[in-house]
Amino acid sequence: MSNAKFRTALLIDGGALRVHARITEKPYSGDFVEDFAYKCIDEAREHLLRILYYDAPLFDGDVTRPISRTTQTFTGGTGFLDDLATRDRFAVRRGSLSFRGWKPNRWDWAEGEAPEDEDFDPIFEQKGVDMRIGLDIASFAERRTIDRLLLISSDNDMVAALKYARRAGIEVGVVQLPEPSWPLSRLLQAHSDFVREIG
Repeated sequence: MSNAKFRTALLIDGGALRVHARITEKPYSGDFVEDFAYKCIDEAREHLLRILYYDAPLFDGDVTRPISRTTQTFTGGTGFLDDLATRDRFAVRRGSLSFRGWKPNRWDWAEGEAPEDEDFDPIFEQKGVDMRIGLDIASFAERRTIDRLLLISSDNDMVAALKYARRAGIEVGVVQLPEPSWPLSRLLQAHSDFVREIG
């Protein structure tokens, strides 16, 4: 492998990258995702075969507000994911987003002050993304179509899939998002071959 480049796949958990964009106050767009993806690749040593991006479309539906009990309509869309799917080397894997209720966004109500709808934020639960990441890692391991796998995720649930890939002979790297994002968990580091820090 000294003269050949590593056949490489980059797997991106959109939830983790979205948090990084929010913390760093950067607009989350297809251009942002694409630019960040290519920063993760060592072009001198890696031949990028595929970028797999995992995310859920925005929630689309009616919910009941917590105080007034009136209806609030969320208008989701797939435009962002549709755009990413058309970009070179990108494949998009879609999960789903479910509404799970409301949580307070403040706790400083004055005595006698009644909470209002605006004092609560919706709770959404993403489903299906972790499973799809795990299945793709297992597929790469079974088919041996890559030499190296890079993962952007903060989810320790990925450990079993990473262990499976390593046992199959695939070199696994996990990406440390730039500060001020959270550091990678020790568990993800322990079950990878290296950590790639992105400046």
